[in-house]
Amino acid sequence: MYGLRTASEEDMPSVRALLESGGLPTIDLLSSNPMFIVACEGTRVVGTGALQHFGSTALLRSVVVRSELRGSGLGRTIVRELERIASGARIAQLVLLTQTARHFFENQGYRVIDRGEAPQEVQGSEEFRLLCPASATCMVKALPD
Repeated sequence: MYGLRTASEEDMPSVRALLESGGLPTIDLLSSNPMFIVACEGTRVVGTGALQHFGSTALLRSVVVRSELRGSGLGRTIVRELERIASGARIAQLVLLTQTARHFFENQGYRVIDRGEAPQEVQGSEEFRLLCPASATCMVKALPD
């Protein structure tokens, strides 16, 4: 069983290494200051994901699980926890960009939208402007009240 919790400052080197191993951007972690959660097996970080808030919308980003645990359901658990946190913070919708996980997110209720349909404040983020290529799929999910 894996424990989920908010990432601490001490977790960030492990989070960064996990993101890099999954080919996800890390260059903006200090400037964008996303709120990370971590999935841990004992003291070892085995998965992570983050929210970056923009008013009533949040960017769901940096969801990654150690390669040997992919397909175990841990990624879905991380996304559900981020959705729960977002709902509790009165976030109305989550937006994400993905190059490799479109089907994973579609199976969790996210739908593909044109990148230009994302809220302006999200489009202004480093993730949208600089880090994810134009070929990345943009997806959105409305959260229940």
